[in-house]
Amino acid sequence: MATSRQSARYDFFTADRQILLRFEGTDKIAAGGWPSGNMIHQPSVEAALRAELARWPDATLNSLWEFQSFDEDADGLSVEFSTSEGARIIRARYLVGADGARSPVRQALGVGQHDLGFEEPWLVIDTIVHDYARLPDVNIQICDPARPTTCVLMGEGRHRWEFMILPGEDPDIVSSNASIAELLKPWDVEGAVTLERKAVYTFRARIAERWRKGRVLLAGDAAHQTPPFAGQGMGSGLRDAANLAWKLTAVTRDGAPVTLLDSYQPEREPNLRATIDMAVMMGRTVCITDPAAAAMRDQQMLAARAAGQSPDGPLEYPPISEGIILNGSPGAGSYFPQPSTGEARLDDALGAGQWLITRAMLDDAKLAAFRPALADWLDAQRAEAVLVRPDRYVFGTGVADDLARAWAEAVG
Repeated sequence: MATSRQSARYDFFTADRQILLRFEGTDKIAAGGWPSGNMIHQPSVEAALRAELARWPDATLNSLWEFQSFDEDADGLSVEFSTSEGARIIRARYLVGADGARSPVRQALGVGQHDLGFEEPWLVIDTIVHDYARLPDVNIQICDPARPTTCVLMGEGRHRWEFMILPGEDPDIVSSNASIAELLKPWDVEGAVTLERKAVYTFRARIAERWRKGRVLLAGDAAHQTPPFAGQGMGSGLRDAANLAWKLTAVTRDGAPVTLLDSYQPEREPNLRATIDMAVMMGRTVCITDPAAAAMRDQQMLAARAAGQSPDGPLEYPPISEGIILNGSPGAGSYFPQPSTGEARLDDALGAGQWLITRAMLDDAKLAAFRPALADWLDAQRAEAVLVRPDRYVFGTGVADDLARAWAEAVG
């Protein structure tokens, strides 16, 4: 959070800067206790993750190992990697392929993908910022058929532009430094930024047919790819990890049945499809290069906005609707709100794992500071207790003993 930035709005403009869509409130505190939208510099996030990983003596990071194959048997897996020191075989109970859009693990599984019908090449450039005063302070999409363009905040010290590569253009020419300088001219940022990185990406919308096959599971881009327009690519991968981690822990450490892992894809896929649908809707709004079609889009969307029928507003995605939840109890499947005292959050007070919170506990020293918010939430559900899963989704509400019993049955 120390290196991320927030944007109050996400605006979609016509070529002459009329508002087609406006998504607001991404800088407001969301249910999880943090701003709902956080602009990041991904290498900085990865560095923070690596630094945290180094604190855990049971964790080992093997950089520059390349997955080759796996053999599965009744007791586990033998996974082969190529390394600078030759072939290595790791023995494990489970393998998670979080290995990107091309995913050698997914290919080794023989798992196909559903193509959701979006595929567009874009040039992405990241810059170092020297003068923020000369840059937009909100996220922007320019729906200009002459060159659809994205201009968005990044983590502290950086800013990003994305330019659609038009039909018939040579990506190598468009991504040359001379071309980039021309593309940035209308933004008048010479001297305010310097180019740090450039890359050509094909934005796609795809979902793997299966996210688990035996002892192998897929997560992140290996399981699904979303166009970046809703900013949910890395967030979706993090939600996969949160969902999968506690279930693998329950199976490998706590004796839960392996069938618990069957709930992973059914819980995550509806949320993921909604995020992809939103991103594709945004992308199809932006990626129109035919002037006549763009003019028609502008006319229709401006009229809808004037009539109060524009599909904008706060970005929201569906809760968990099936899986390890107590169906029928108020709040089940929703993301549990995390209150904050300004100095601490509920996570800090209660730590990892599942929580069973009852009204009788609210005067406990650990919870007293959070009592008003927790009591209000329980009142809204008309419940005496709530059981919160380790990934902070609500298992269910009701009577404490009943919740504990239902949880034990659900996770085995």
